Amino acid sequence: MIEIIFTKDGSHTLKNLDLNETYHSIHGAVQESLHVFVRHGLEFVREKSLQKISILEIGFGTGLNAWLTARHLQGVDMQVEYETLESFPLKEPVWSKLNYAEEVMDKELFIRLHLADWNSAVQVSENFNLHKKHVSVQEADLPLSKFDLIYFDAFAPEKQPEMWSHVVLQKVVAAMKPGGVFVTYCAKGQVKRDLKNLGLSVEALPGPPGKREMIRAHKS
Repeated sequence: MIEIIFTKDGSHTLKNLDLNETYHSIHGAVQESLHVFVRHGLEFVREKSLQKISILEIGFGTGLNAWLTARHLQGVDMQVEYETLESFPLKEPVWSKLNYAEEVMDKELFIRLHLADWNSAVQVSENFNLHKKHVSVQEADLPLSKFDLIYFDAFAPEKQPEMWSHVVLQKVVAAMKPGGVFVTYCAKGQVKRDLKNLGLSVEALPGPPGKREMIRAHKS
């Protein structure tokens, strides 16, 4: 069962009643995604002045991260290949009620992201190509050394420990290019240790509102 709730910045999130877990921070869904994934992930990678980047998102969920990324890059001279994995895609009666997009163009972009066919590459905007895969990360066939940036946005380790297992992290790290960047809202010590054991350089950065830290890691 899914329930729509407001977070402290006025934006919606969803609560999975079976897991008793929200999709985003109750302290601010949009604030969290902008801080963790856009500011400390996307903008950090953009400093490399790449003409094209490939992003892998673990957990499409509400589409918030994909929408903020596509919106942030509108008019930017950079091509983005955005691949996202989701085991349980939301139905239109749920995602259509989310209040992230207020302007007409933003709403149109949000709708295009959600209506894009699953398991097919779709050009959503001039520089944003989306490939939504209806599959779990455990079952996904991830190519080696493909992605410049990982958005790891699974439910918290206490709620879905299988998503944060060493085996899953190893699979995701193997899919990163040398020089690739991994970002997540999570700052658990075990996650840091696992990423370090997999050869990544791990930073603990200030977290979004309501969280002391987040993780950014680099593949040398």
